[in-house]
Amino acid sequence: MARVVVDVMPKAEILDPQGQAIAGALPRLGFTGVADVRQGKRFELEVADDVDDAALAQIAQTLLCNTVIEDWTVRRVQE
Repeated sequence: MARVVVDVMPKAEILDPQGQAIAGALPRLGFTGVADVRQGKRFELEVADDVDDAALAQIAQTLLCNTVIEDWTVRRVQE
């Protein structure tokens, strides 16, 4: 079995209201020095060793991500 992480983030040109809300809350909570926040999603998959990168890309594109507004990356994680 292999561990795979899929990170999904809003595209740069897409408004990220959740990230802006976090960025706005940080100074009110006393945290300074954070110029911007973008909020995304992280998926962790346990997959059989024979699942190839093309299959993982297809999973990310068809199920985990809305490719119109989000970008994604897939990486295998060593344990």
